[in-house]
Amino acid sequence: MQLLTVSQLNMYLRDLLDADDLLRDVWVEGEISSFSRHFSGHCYFTLKEGEAQIGAVMWKSVAARLAALPANGEAVLAHGRVAFYEVRGQVQLYVDTLRPAGIGLLQAQFERLKERLAAEGLFDPSRKRPLPLLPHRIGIVTSPTGAALQDVLNILRRRYPLAEIVFAPCRVQGAGAAETIINALYALYETNVDVIIVARGGGGAEDLWTFNDEQVARAVFASPVPVVSGVGHETDTTLIDFVADVRAPTPSAAAELVSPDIVALTDDIAHMRNRLEAAMTQRLANARETIDRLKLRLSLRSPESRIRRDRQHIDELLRRATSTLERRLILARTRLDGARGRLEALSPLATLARGYAIVQSPTGTLITEAAQVAPDDRIEIIVRRGRFHAHVE
Repeated sequence: MQLLTVSQLNMYLRDLLDADDLLRDVWVEGEISSFSRHFSGHCYFTLKEGEAQIGAVMWKSVAARLAALPANGEAVLAHGRVAFYEVRGQVQLYVDTLRPAGIGLLQAQFERLKERLAAEGLFDPSRKRPLPLLPHRIGIVTSPTGAALQDVLNILRRRYPLAEIVFAPCRVQGAGAAETIINALYALYETNVDVIIVARGGGGAEDLWTFNDEQVARAVFASPVPVVSGVGHETDTTLIDFVADVRAPTPSAAAELVSPDIVALTDDIAHMRNRLEAAMTQRLANARETIDRLKLRLSLRSPESRIRRDRQHIDELLRRATSTLERRLILARTRLDGARGRLEALSPLATLARGYAIVQSPTGTLITEAAQVAPDDRIEIIVRRGRFHAHVE
């Protein structure tokens, strides 16, 4: 048998507890008792369950994160590590998280499951898919008797009555609800829906807990089409909110997210039609201008146009040639008249007209001197109008 001092024993117990993996990360459910807050800000209390109890310490930094300090008699769920306080020889729970019991336990389970699924990539933002702009078929998973269904249907019919609704009923709370939700989802996966709404109205955390079920989350993850979660109110958060492609704060909001407003669509279509018509009108006008310009260019280069131009050129040349010829003809006529006048002035006929006569021999030789004739020669005398013969004496 080994003899130990108190310090040695306490150190042994401390090391023994510190080496235990379970005690380093443990949740403990119990009732607050003997709660006190030291002037330093640290809190000391006892967790009780029937006759069992354990001392607990919550440091100032942990207490500062709480919305309100717990009260004696309040059932809580405390997370932390169990260690041995050597000074007093006391086992204590060093609390780093403190939540109300019940919901707190569920929340702790929720957080662990959430962390695990996040590590598997179920919440990866890169896998989030955009919602279809104009869905033809919209699947709805919710209770057939809940107000959420009517809210969703009213909005879908008002905003986008063109879409076909495919309803997959399920239970949204209570025992077996998760299985009905999973079956409803997989039933929709067999149809040709474009988007799915998983909806449930508001309620307490326990009422919404079905949507924190791991298998429900995995069923949503397996969806071949985008899923919108519309569970509870805006302040409620369930596991499928993280898995779904889009999280809506309410069922009504989910319906609005998946359904385009037909009034706005009509206005948009009218606006786009006007823009299209204006654009087409402008394009037609531009095309007509282009065609007219090309036709003009083509006509200018066409053989017919060239023939017309050549004919016009020929006409112009003819006109110029005619004009030139006429001027030359007039000039020639003027010159001719002048020459004629001069010739007529020098003409023997003109001389004859003035009373002179031409004397010539019978052979036609002009007799210009008296020595050219002898007595009895016959001569011919030409006067202005006629001729006659004579004898030289």
